[in-house]
Parts: sequence; structure tokens; C-alpha cells
Amino acid sequence: MRSSTKNIEQAQESCYHEWMSLQSQRINEVKQLLVQRRSHRDEEHDKKLRELTGKILGDFKDYAGKRADLAHRCSSNYYAPTWNTRLENALIWMGGCRPSSFFRLIYALCGSQTEIRVTQFLRNIDGYESSGGGGGASLSNLSAEQLAKINVLHVKIIDEEEKMTKKVSSLQEDAADIPIATVAYEMENIGEPNMVVDQAFDKQEEAMAGLLAQADNLRVDTLAKIVEILSPVQAADFLLAGKKLHLSMHEWGTTRDRRRRECMVDAESDTGGEEEN
Repeated sequence: MRSSTKNIEQAQESCYHEWMSLQSQRINEVKQLLVQRRSHRDEEHDKKLRELTGKILGDFKDYAGKRADLAHRCSSNYYAPTWNTRLENALIWMGGCRPSSFFRLIYALCGSQTEIRVTQFLRNIDGYESSGGGGGASLSNLSAEQLAKINVLHVKIIDEEEKMTKKVSSLQEDAADIPIATVAYEMENIGEPNMVVDQAFDKQEEAMAGLLAQADNLRVDTLAKIVEILSPVQAADFLLAGKKLHLSMHEWGTTRDRRRRECMVDAESDTGGEEEN
């Protein structure tokens, strides 16, 4: 029987692809329940939506746990994942998205859905909630109390992000600190193996793994607190939008990477800047 063992990067990438596959599955489940909820406005379907949003939050928590376990063996892979597109890595924060981006998503959806509602009202179009692929105009119906709670939470999460950003900045600065800088200067052959350097980098990887786990916990905790503020339909609509955005960013990034590889440029002639007469 062939062995199914993987190296650490393969295990991390496999974990990521399993997560993306699960997100695709959850998108279909949320869509189906939202359609049913629009047809049957009752407590039973609200209960089903709450159960599904609970599962989705559980998925995220489980994924964060798996990442934390794998990061202890090699955390630096998560700060610039090879399985991400260049676009995704350009936008990455602490191994993932900024928790504050969840609030920007709510604001964007709230505004766009309100515009659609007004346009359809002016055109006297019925059945808005049966259009589109989401949950209708649920997020445009956020109450003043809900918005106030969301805004307060948004400010708190930004403060937490800033604290964590300072920590990772400090770790990045430590990379040039003693003993690494001293060893590099005194070394006869550049980059030769050195036990002191390995120990220093191992310590830094461990610290980075801890920060990654903290960032993932903040992402999970932020989602959970947002869902608590929203109604069952609003929460499902919000989580659906987040998953579609995540998967779409990966596909858009893949397309852009492919275009970049196919883009040909003329090589400049090595003439030392001389012009032809």
C-alpha cells in the first residue's frame, strides 16, 4: 500500500483546498435555504438558517485550528502562501483577510441593496426579493440599533488589528537584530548553515505561528459577533456574500496570473543607450 504522507507545505495546501471546497458547498446550501425562506416566512426556516450559520462559523473555527496546528511546524508559509494568487498575497494580512474588511462588506452590501430597492420602487417593480442570487434586500433593512452596534464593534476590531500589526512589525525588525546580523557580518561564506541563526529563526517562526493563531481567532470572533447582531436572513446573506467574494478573488487572481504569464514584452537591446544613426 502506498504511503499518503505529505511534507508540511503539501499538508498546508491540502488543508486550504479542502477549505475552499467546503466554502463552495456551503454557498449552495445557503442559497437553497434563502430561497426557501423567501417562500416560507416562518420560524422553522429561520431556525434552519441559524443552524446553518452556526455550522459555517464552526467550519471557520475548525479551519483556524488546523492552520494553528500546521503553522507550528512552518508558519512563514502562511504569510505568503504559494497556493494563493499574487493578487491575494498582495492583499493578505496576517495570513488572511483583515477582520475589519467584514464590516466594509456589510456597508457595501447595505448601500448597494438600498440603491436597488429605491430603483425598483421608482419603476414599480414587484418581487425584488425573488431576484438575484442572494437573500434579497435583507442587509438594506438593517435597523439603526443594528448599525450602531456594528459601528461600535468595527472601531474595536480596528484597534485590535493595529495592536497585532505592531507586533508583527516588531518581529520583522527583529530579523536584522543580534545575533543574526552579527553572524551574517562575520561569516566568510554568505548564507552558510549556522546553528545560532537556525535557533533564532525557529524562535521567530514560533512567534509568527502564535500571531497567526491570534489573527485567525480575531477573524472567527469578529464573524461570530457580527452574526449575533444580524437576523437569521441577514446573517446568511452576509456569510454568503463573504464566501462568494473569497472564492471570486481567488478566481480573478488566477485569471490575472494567467494573463501575466501570457503577456509578452519586447526585450530591450543591450546597446548601452547608444542610438542608431
